[in-house]
Amino acid sequence: MTLHCRALTLLLAGLAFAAWRPDPAAAEELGSVNYQFKWIGPSDHIVVDALEDPDVPGVTCYVARARIGGIKGALGLAEDPGEASVDCRATAPIDASLVPRLKNGASVFSERASLLFKRTRVVRFVDARRQALVYVVYTDRIVNGLPQNSITVVPWR
Repeated sequence: MTLHCRALTLLLAGLAFAAWRPDPAAAEELGSVNYQFKWIGPSDHIVVDALEDPDVPGVTCYVARARIGGIKGALGLAEDPGEASVDCRATAPIDASLVPRLKNGASVFSERASLLFKRTRVVRFVDARRQALVYVVYTDRIVNGLPQNSITVVPWR
């Protein structure tokens, strides 16, 4: 292997490692609906996932986001749109004694939205005055982030 090939291999491995980050919570796919037919490869679809807040037992968030199909989508090379929607609910009683230990702005969920440098995230904020947990979903990108977002609130009292 030449020096040039080794350098390229190391660069690609470094980029892949930089783009990889463990997800704070794993999503459970509930289903999807097709919104655009593709002749070759899977169609574009909207995926609905359920994810439980790993730090607050009893809170489940439901996230809907688009996934691009076609050949690029099938190979994992497509860049998914930056729009997503979130709705979180108390699906069991919330232990209010956990709330003071929660970090404001903590990442609850993160998933790759492109091969490199773009992720869809759900972040939690604590509104102690109103006794509520606030969740926001957005997509970030290293160079050009996207301002589209969706927000939901779960009271803990």
